[in-house]
Amino acid sequence: MRDKLFTAFKVLISLGLIAYLFTRIDLTEVKTALASANYLYLVLALALYFGAIALNVYKWGYLLRAQGLAVPFINLLNHTFVGLFFANLPLSQVMGDIARGVDLARHTKGRGAEVAVSVLMDRLVGLASFLFASVVTLAFAVFSLGRADLTSLWVTVLLVLLAFAIALAVLLSRRLRGLVERLFKWQPLRRFTALYQNLSDAVQTYRSNVEALAVAFFVALLGVLITNVVNLLAAESVQAAIPLLWIFVFNPLTPIAQFIPSIGSGLGVNQGVFVLLYSVIGRVTGQPQALAMSLVMQVVIYIASLPGGVLWWRTRKL
Repeated sequence: MRDKLFTAFKVLISLGLIAYLFTRIDLTEVKTALASANYLYLVLALALYFGAIALNVYKWGYLLRAQGLAVPFINLLNHTFVGLFFANLPLSQVMGDIARGVDLARHTKGRGAEVAVSVLMDRLVGLASFLFASVVTLAFAVFSLGRADLTSLWVTVLLVLLAFAIALAVLLSRRLRGLVERLFKWQPLRRFTALYQNLSDAVQTYRSNVEALAVAFFVALLGVLITNVVNLLAAESVQAAIPLLWIFVFNPLTPIAQFIPSIGSGLGVNQGVFVLLYSVIGRVTGQPQALAMSLVMQVVIYIASLPGGVLWWRTRKL
């Protein structure tokens, strides 16, 4: 019953955001932008998006090798596409991570724990790269471009990145782990002791292989760079006229949509985030153009997930 209520809640959020945006924004301009969209830019954006997926697969494979688990690239690519397909379900990215992890675990018998940890670290490293890129580009906008109005946003993201780094350090460091475990003796936190210990135990493999995390982080930053270009092409396809510089500033913030309940692949939430960042906060394009750009990106995401559905169906039949 609780799961059904939560699913209904996510559907309401997505539909509510869509209804809000479509009633507050001039849909005539949105339709005009989409009707006159340059499909060449869309095709290029899709091709680069597949490149970003391949780069993330390499990152995941690198993290797996650090645990002594070598999986052929093409196999990981197949598992990733299956995950992208399942990300279209109500649990969105969480469902996608679970799906690709389970799909790989089925083919690596007895190594399920390593697979689960690699998926967790892959997601954490990816988020860290987006946060880091966002802190750097927002700092440039505030201090070099004179956008003092973005200072509070920069400070917020910086604090989140610092908290993220501290949390990861607490998980990896044995000394810090001992200090933190004392906090779990406090009654309100005691029930979370086992969860913390299990997480810390799971990531200890990477404690002696920090180099693997560093390499994965820089690969993830390259992925951020590629997605910046993908978003630029999406903007150009609907003539949103957003300078590349501002794509670099705001695109690294778009993954926050992953943490907001939605239908599938952030439908509704993605549109709200794009309008908020590029139009309301950034003021670098109009709301109809930002909405049109987000819809183009949504199409790219859905098309890129289709191979996963085919692969899953073939595996299911076998």
